[in-house]
Amino acid sequence: MGKATREAYGNALAKVGQQDTQIIVLDADLSKSTKTDTFKGACPERFFNVGIAEQNLISVGAGLAATGKKPFVSSFAMFASGRAFEQIRNAVCYPKLNVKVCATHAGITVGEDGATHQALEDISCMRTLPNMTVIVPADEKETESVIEWAAQYNGPAYIRLGRAGVDDVTQDGYAFKPGVANVLSEGTDVTLIACGALVGPAVEAAKLLATDGISAGVINMASIKPIDVDAIVKAAKTTGAIVTAEEHNIIGGLGAAVAEVVVANAPVPVEFVGVKDTFGESGTPKELMVKYGLTAQDIVAAAKKAVARK
Repeated sequence: MGKATREAYGNALAKVGQQDTQIIVLDADLSKSTKTDTFKGACPERFFNVGIAEQNLISVGAGLAATGKKPFVSSFAMFASGRAFEQIRNAVCYPKLNVKVCATHAGITVGEDGATHQALEDISCMRTLPNMTVIVPADEKETESVIEWAAQYNGPAYIRLGRAGVDDVTQDGYAFKPGVANVLSEGTDVTLIACGALVGPAVEAAKLLATDGISAGVINMASIKPIDVDAIVKAAKTTGAIVTAEEHNIIGGLGAAVAEVVVANAPVPVEFVGVKDTFGESGTPKELMVKYGLTAQDIVAAAKKAVARK
């Protein structure tokens, strides 16, 4: 098990912050948890704690962006995407300001904090916003590359990060590009398209499927919006079946985004692995991944169902 993507975010943010003095970091009194305290240690004069005031967090970020600064704003995903949705919509996306909303503690693997803190709707909320780029990095290397890209990109972005450690899946030399999927392996029978914490289980699922004679390709779809239409269409035409896997509600997230592409371009069976339109509960990340059907074995079952529907 590798580092949590929130830890990789903190380290990468400190690195790009030392290289670019226009970068300013704002946090809503959670810097030790979001790991922006790493940036604070490196660049204390450009770090600001706005307190437990997420709506103000976004508004201050928007004001700084309007003056030419490059604000990275952080809080837990539940608060960033939920409590501050109006400010993200009207103060950041509508004027297309250069604010990076880097939200940590997303998904069911927040664990013991329970349903109130487990953001399972944030991808859906953020990808509906015009001008918003939505990214869910899978591991440490990809997170580093995403933050390096975000520091150069001029426009709104929502970067979804996790609390728990995740499997390392990204190859050496990888460079994130929005709208470009990372194809981890090719297959002929089914394609597994995953993001974030579910990429590791998807890789494991492909290995398990191989023992049953099923050839599964794996795509890491970190860029939810824009999404890689060409990669999805190619996968649909090549394998004839798709499984999506995400640590998010199956309504409105990665699965929905992939299905929109499939029905418009190359209709094939699609199965969805994710939280099935319910709230989470308190438990360890591992317990919750099992209970809510987010394991490699669940991806295997979905793949066999998708293949049977061909």
